Formats: sequence, C-alpha cells, structure tokens
Amino acid sequence: MVKNILVLHTGGTISMQADGSGAVVTNKDNPMNHVRVPLEGIEVEAVDFFNIPSPHITPQHMLTLYQAIKERARYFDGVVITHGTDTLEETAYFLDTMELPDIPVVLTGAMRSSNELGSDGVYNYLSALRVASDDKAKGKGVLVVMNDEAHAAKYVTKTHTTNVSTFQTPTHGPLGLVMKQEILYFKTAEPRVRFDLDKISGLVPIIPAYAGMKTELLDMLDLSKIDGLIIEAFGAGNLPQETSDRLGQMAAAGLPIALVSRCFNGIAEPVYAYEGGGVKLHQAGIMFVKELNAPKARLKLLIALNAGLQDQELQNYMEG
Repeated sequence: MVKNILVLHTGGTISMQADGSGAVVTNKDNPMNHVRVPLEGIEVEAVDFFNIPSPHITPQHMLTLYQAIKERARYFDGVVITHGTDTLEETAYFLDTMELPDIPVVLTGAMRSSNELGSDGVYNYLSALRVASDDKAKGKGVLVVMNDEAHAAKYVTKTHTTNVSTFQTPTHGPLGLVMKQEILYFKTAEPRVRFDLDKISGLVPIIPAYAGMKTELLDMLDLSKIDGLIIEAFGAGNLPQETSDRLGQMAAAGLPIALVSRCFNGIAEPVYAYEGGGVKLHQAGIMFVKELNAPKARLKLLIALNAGLQDQELQNYMEG
C-alpha cells in the first residue's frame, strides 16, 4: 500500500548551503525540493511553506503550520516538517499541544548544510519519511527524528551547538530507533490535553535565576505589557529570598507565573521550605511545571492563556 506523505519545508540549515567562506546562508532554491525519495511505497507532496532561519520562527508561524496540517491531513497518511534546529523543539512542542489529526507528524532538520562534508540533512529527511509512513507511529504524538532516533516532542531538546547527535531526551531517552530495515519503538508518549486555537498572541518572558539575583530584572518588567512569566529557577525550584518575595507580590496581583528548573535533568517540585525555597514559592501561587524546559513552558503558558484557562483550571493544566 502506498503511503502519501505531506512535506512542509520551513527552512533552516537543512535547506541552506555554505558559501565560499564557510558561512552558512539561506538558499532561495531550496535543495530539499530536489531530493529523490528512493523509498518504496512512499509518495511525497513537498511544499515550500516557509524558507526562514529557525530563530525567526514565531508562535504565529507554528499556528500557521498547525492550521495547514489540520486543513490538508485528510488527504495524507503522514506529515514531515523540515525545520531549523535552533527552535525545532519549540515548534514540535507547540504542534504536539494542538488537536492534530490522528496521523504521524514528524519534524526533522540538519546540523550540517546541504553542501558541507558529512551533511546529515538528506539522511534525516528520508528517516523522517520512513517514520511518518509507519503505522506504529500513530498515537505517539509529534515526533522529532534525527540521527537514527525518534524522540517525543514534549521532552526532546537540543543539547549541542554543532554535533549531529544534538537532539536528546535527557530524562527518558528516545521513544524509538530508526533501524536499517525497520523502526523499533519501545516507549509510548503519554496522553495530554490538546487545543484547537485560531489565534496566538501575548507576551510571556523568561527570566533565569543566578547567584546574587535580587529583583533587578523583575523590576524592569512593565506588568501592564506582559501576560505571564516563566522563571528558570535553581535545582528543584528555588530562588534567592528577594526574588521570591517579589514574585509572590506579582502573583498576588494576578500575573500567571510558572517555574521550571534550570537543570536539564529531573523535575521541578516544591521541596525546600526556607525563604525562597520551592514550598514558599508554591504557597505564593507560583506554578511548578514538570519536565519541560523554559522555552516549552513558555509556550505551554501562552497556549493555555490563549485557550482561556484561568485560576485553578490554569494551575491544574500547567502543573499536570
């Protein structure tokens, strides 16, 4: 049976080339559209959806991708999105939080441009097509496929600036492996709340914690212009006392504030009861987000606010 796969190219290193000086630049003629697909039983319809570096990607681009998939999914058995790696995990997480059709949706990219020695783009692309056409990929949520591994969008993160094995899931490991002849899955993504948004707006900054921090960054925020706040805290979820006190005041004034750990492994939870510790922060109304990094927690809060969640419903979702 032939599987029809929709491919949405969005740009990034996978679609770029290195110039004479070695600098990687955007290529107007996307080389991915000229890739031959020597995979039996797979038909591809490729679309140059965007052609931008991934640092230029915004939540509005992510929403546009979601709407395109939702609109066209009934004609296809799976979707592959090629994407720059800098924000690939954020787009993957955003899509994984939307009400996508029940077909595999796979994101992939490259760490080396199309004309560099050892370019990984075509291989990752063909691997992503294989996963997107695999019936066993259904129900596993949005997947990130690179370097012979399939990762859950919720947990995967970029861990190295240039290495081809940069995408890892620190706490859990990959959901599956892309083998030469088959795709082996040994984990399943957990169920989650999904939303059907038609707009995405709002400002949710990220503030990281550091030794000696007081309220200097928080005092620079114009609370009338922000819709929420993500704090990247120490350890299990702790902050200096002055910072904690100010955040408590901001939460009491009605600003939704969520907290993650700056550690890339483990889970933020209210454990310490000293001034500035997680117990005090949680009692002050700061929401603890499990197993997400700060960029994904930002998207989670932004999505929840656009979906109209408030008060206890918002807290239950953010902490669930």
